[in-house]
Parts: sequence; structure tokens; C-alpha cells
Amino acid sequence: MSVPAGNLLGGLPSGSLPDELFTTLTETASSGTVRIERILSTGQASPDGFWYDQGWDEFVLVVQGAARLQIEGEAERALGPGDWMMIPARRRHRVAWTDPDAPTVWLAVHIGEPEGMTEGMDE
Repeated sequence: MSVPAGNLLGGLPSGSLPDELFTTLTETASSGTVRIERILSTGQASPDGFWYDQGWDEFVLVVQGAARLQIEGEAERALGPGDWMMIPARRRHRVAWTDPDAPTVWLAVHIGEPEGMTEGMDE
């Protein structure tokens, strides 16, 4: 059996994208359900009034670029390379801004996500 491996910054498309690009890197249910993904943003943000409301914990890390996340009831938080957040399950949050002039690459780890679930968004 082959061991999965890759480069988080490899194979990035050039130019702006109409939507964020989500790429699942690996997932497992052997010791609790975990999904690890790369997210590529090129100026996208959550629509006005939209909040993610997921039933699982999510760890996010900005690898490259810049973004601002907002947790409901709190001020926006600026994130740059190396900055991370641990967003607890059911904690409403949104992407307020991502850099439109340079790609923002995120590493997201979804912990306790129901098997086969790729979104958990409620408005």
C-alpha cells in the first residue's frame, strides 16, 4: 500500500478563480473521522449574511497569502502565513476577505466530520 504524499503548494492554478477551489488531500475514519483539505482563494469571501455553521471542529492555517475571518460576535481577525485558528463545532464563522492580488492557500483539518460530508453550512 502506498503512503499518500504531495506538495501543498504544487499544482496551483494560475490567475483568479470564479470560486474557491477545495481539494481533499486525505481523509480517514480509522481513529475518528478526519478530512484534510487544501483551499485556494483568489479574492473570494462569504456572501453578506452567510455564516458557516458546521457540526464538527475545524483547524485552519494560512500557508500563503492573506485573509480575514470573522467569528460571530467578534471582530474580524487578520490571518497571514503561519496564522491558524481552531474553530469549534457550531461556532458560526465566515470568510470576510481574501487577497484578490495573490493566491491564499489554506490548510483545513475537519475533525469529527460525519463520513461523506463535505459541507456543513447553514445560513
